[in-house]
Amino acid sequence: METRNIYDNISALDHRYSVSDPALFKQLSAYFAESSFVRYCVRVELALVRAHLHFQGDDQNADVKLLDGLEDRIDPAEVYEEENKTRHNIRALVNVIKRHVPDSLNSLVHLGATSVDILDTAQSLRIRDGIQKLIIPKIEECLALLAAWSEKEAETAQIGRTHGQYAVPITLGYAFAEYTSRLGKSLLEIVRLSDQLAGKIAGAVGAYNATSLLYADPEAFEIYTLGLLELQASEHSTQLVEPEYLLRILLEINIAFGIIANLADDLRHLQRSEIDEVREYFAPDQVGSSTMPQKRNPWNAEHVKSLWKAFSPRVVTFFMDQISEHQRDLSNSASGRFVTDYLTGFTLAVSRMNNILQGLSVRPEGLAENLRKGGAGVLAEAAYILLGKKGEKDGHEIIRQLTIKAEREKTNFIDVLKADAALWQRLQDALAEVNGPKAELFFASPELYRGKSAEKARAIAKKWKKYLETKSQP
Repeated sequence: METRNIYDNISALDHRYSVSDPALFKQLSAYFAESSFVRYCVRVELALVRAHLHFQGDDQNADVKLLDGLEDRIDPAEVYEEENKTRHNIRALVNVIKRHVPDSLNSLVHLGATSVDILDTAQSLRIRDGIQKLIIPKIEECLALLAAWSEKEAETAQIGRTHGQYAVPITLGYAFAEYTSRLGKSLLEIVRLSDQLAGKIAGAVGAYNATSLLYADPEAFEIYTLGLLELQASEHSTQLVEPEYLLRILLEINIAFGIIANLADDLRHLQRSEIDEVREYFAPDQVGSSTMPQKRNPWNAEHVKSLWKAFSPRVVTFFMDQISEHQRDLSNSASGRFVTDYLTGFTLAVSRMNNILQGLSVRPEGLAENLRKGGAGVLAEAAYILLGKKGEKDGHEIIRQLTIKAEREKTNFIDVLKADAALWQRLQDALAEVNGPKAELFFASPELYRGKSAEKARAIAKKWKKYLETKSQP
């Protein structure tokens, strides 16, 4: 088989990303490489042989032991060499398998099956295994890191932001808890949907025409065969497995991808020079710019966002692959081959985010400085609410005018409030009614006006930490 320098490959997945994280790439290859797909197809064909032996009452056939490990002994290169002759991938696979199985089992290879029985079932198998054994653990790692940050920084005051503007105070842990909550719920769906991927052993049009000639109950034969692979049968098949089994889990993964990208966006913005509240790990020998020696670019977070931009739009193709005319055509044969690229891109993004979260550092001085910059003005909402509590129907407009006055006169908002003795007293009284601090302390300490952000952060962290420990429904 032709070998190629990895830098002669066209896809960045096969050179830049395989080099940047070779261990992860090796794990991904075990499920998503073309050689792995050949092995999964062999695995399906061997399950079919075993099912025939069972239904023929020949489970004790001594030769069946020779099938053990065969999927690892068949060289994908041999299959591809055979395909050069047959111009048909599954017929080539069958021919090669027949060379490796005992004569007593030869006639059972592929018996009653059509090509897509093998292809769709093998695809479901490898995607299920890749998701459950590699992708889900990566998401769980990310969720654990987010929960830890939510808990650790539950009390760390941070200025809230909406529309890029200062809003009211929250805590940094509460900001992390947003992503803990969102990713946790997406993880549950991915786990659920990964168990629903389906296969088929139902023949050329899905109606069991061929296996009906072999067995009185061809559906039972299909269920048994797929059971050997721990897969369910598609409720209805044409030549294809119903596409929605795969589509639904890909859509949920795309949701998780968006959550990860959103987190990356927030983290990279929090590293802006004028914000500087958190920082990615920066290695001693790392270079931020080829010409500006001082630069510490948030390139890892940007990289995650970029992967999302590259792969998330492929969801359009997933929808388009729902359609196959008159039971089956080949218009999905090319597009369907890129599903594993998509899953690879997603896994790379989650892995990179895990690295970011592991090496992230928080800058308390940056958080405090931004909260100070917001000034007492970030408590304008609180002043308006307190006036409303005292029955003031125009509280919003009164406070709005005072914020304008403070800005125009370049005066601290708290001083503008105190200048109106009657207003200040009403604020004092309202705070006393809720057992709050004195108005002087409250309006000088924006971090006190944080609602339930700290409690919420801890509760969400606790919920998802418990799930990760017990795997019981939260």
